Amino acid sequence: MGNIIAQRLVELRDAMQKKNIDWYFCTSDDYHTSEYVADYFKIREHYTGFTGENAFLLLNSENAYMWADGRFFIQAEDELKGTGVTLMKMGEPGVPTVSEKIAESVKEGETLSFDGRMVSTALGKKIKDILTDNKAKMVYEDDFAGELWKDRPALPVSRLMILSDDITGESIDSKLKRIREKMEENKASYNFVACLDDIAWITNIRGNDIECNPVFLSYMLITKNEAFLFIQKEEVSEEVAEYLKDKNVKIVDYEKVLSFLSEYDFDGSVLLDTSGVNYSCYKIISEKAKIVDKMNPSKLMKAIKNSTEIKRLREAYIEDSVCVSKFAYWLKKNVGKIEITEVSAAEYIDNLRSKVSDYIELSFPTISGYGPNAAMMHYSATPENHAVVKPEGMLLVDSGGQYLRGTTDVTRTFACGPVTDEMKLHYSKTAAGMLALADAKFLYGCTGRNVDILSRLPLWQLGIDYKCGTGHGVGYILNVHEGPHGIRWKYVEGAKEAVLEEGMIMSDEPGVYIEGSHGIRIENVIICLKDVNNSDGQFMKFEHLTFTPLDKDLIDTKYLTKEDIDRINAYHKAVYEKTSSYFEGEELNWLKEATAPIK
Repeated sequence: MGNIIAQRLVELRDAMQKKNIDWYFCTSDDYHTSEYVADYFKIREHYTGFTGENAFLLLNSENAYMWADGRFFIQAEDELKGTGVTLMKMGEPGVPTVSEKIAESVKEGETLSFDGRMVSTALGKKIKDILTDNKAKMVYEDDFAGELWKDRPALPVSRLMILSDDITGESIDSKLKRIREKMEENKASYNFVACLDDIAWITNIRGNDIECNPVFLSYMLITKNEAFLFIQKEEVSEEVAEYLKDKNVKIVDYEKVLSFLSEYDFDGSVLLDTSGVNYSCYKIISEKAKIVDKMNPSKLMKAIKNSTEIKRLREAYIEDSVCVSKFAYWLKKNVGKIEITEVSAAEYIDNLRSKVSDYIELSFPTISGYGPNAAMMHYSATPENHAVVKPEGMLLVDSGGQYLRGTTDVTRTFACGPVTDEMKLHYSKTAAGMLALADAKFLYGCTGRNVDILSRLPLWQLGIDYKCGTGHGVGYILNVHEGPHGIRWKYVEGAKEAVLEEGMIMSDEPGVYIEGSHGIRIENVIICLKDVNNSDGQFMKFEHLTFTPLDKDLIDTKYLTKEDIDRINAYHKAVYEKTSSYFEGEELNWLKEATAPIK
């Protein structure tokens, strides 16, 4: 693969030379700053060979640099071999950021090019400021790198599904009314939305334009009295057209968004989130109207689940947890007796989920990593490249489903046979951290940064850390990762935070990743709820949504406090109470043993 990538870079550099382009910059985004993107948009992957998300490519005629974050260091080093692309480890000492590298590299009179539709406004503005200071030029209206791509996949077209109000708990009319109230508060006459999951939430429509993400390619312009939905007309059935017409939402062809914005007569300010709108759209709007740069009102509204969503999510997580428990039983019973590979293990748990009555699809491709492969946080086994699971060591499985009752995400690490004392130490401390966070009580006003230490402390006391956040928001029949809330310890200047509100759900997933040896992650999804309210204020708490056993074969009580042990036993008691009715025979006996108290 390295030679193929090297040849593609030769072709790209030839095109740059013909266009008098000195530097080319590419993100991993689509036109909507999405985390996961359709194959059509995987230009950065095409020119690097790196299959992970959240990476950036910068190159000139001599050098090519790719930035990836800590989740992908091991994977990126492997996939970039022989390509001529240098890995820049984001956040590591001495490694310049993308912006710093552009500032130090692009010289006076040189030209840097990127596709403005695939770069966020916030990043595009930063690059523009740097190049202005350097007296360099910027070109952002050319997709020549994409046009060079032979056999480039087409834009995805999927069938849309309208969700009834008894599924969503709130109508599109109510959501638009609330958004317009926020527009008025911010003295804005318009809200321009480009984030796909926000638009799916607002409209109560779901699609399948991105694998595992039930969204559809779209933009939305909300005015005081009407709304425009920019969408591929091939996706609009008669039913969808009638539904939108009834809601006073006008359909505009997706590919005409830039020309529409150029011709539209804006009468007032436009609220838009520069981190979630591409630079090309922003440039057109900003030249015609005043910009109110704030988070989309829909983002926080979407994150706070209503009573209907919470009720349905609780049900979905019970059945989803049962699938993971049944997988654990199967694995323990069969490892070493039949051939189990990382791929067949993933297929088995995927098949269990597919039998749930309202199953739609996976919420992300299942991560199944055995032994050292589990040390790569987003490792992906393939039929051509995978490990056989042996009756020793550990298997990590991170998986989830999309159901008509919600979106799930859960990770468990399983002992497949004898394990080392170090593995038990790391697993026991990871379990202690996960349950300590889930057991938190805190005052209203805290963000995820205030509570992150609870999950990390048992590992930090060992001098161990994991190079990612502890938790992310989870959508409702939507993206498995959503904001604005999250749980992470690190202060980043300018990074957005959100107060933890009642109804927010998020993951709780500490872990240990030892390169070349093993990886451990234990992930539950938790919901934020109100606790006592007294003279000291409103206290908040978390409750588990995930109910599948921890692996007692990996727990050693000598590494745990009495409080840790009590939390494990209380959690296992709840697992049995909430899920045992789904088991019988040998499986039920296994569940009883798996959730029996430890001492």
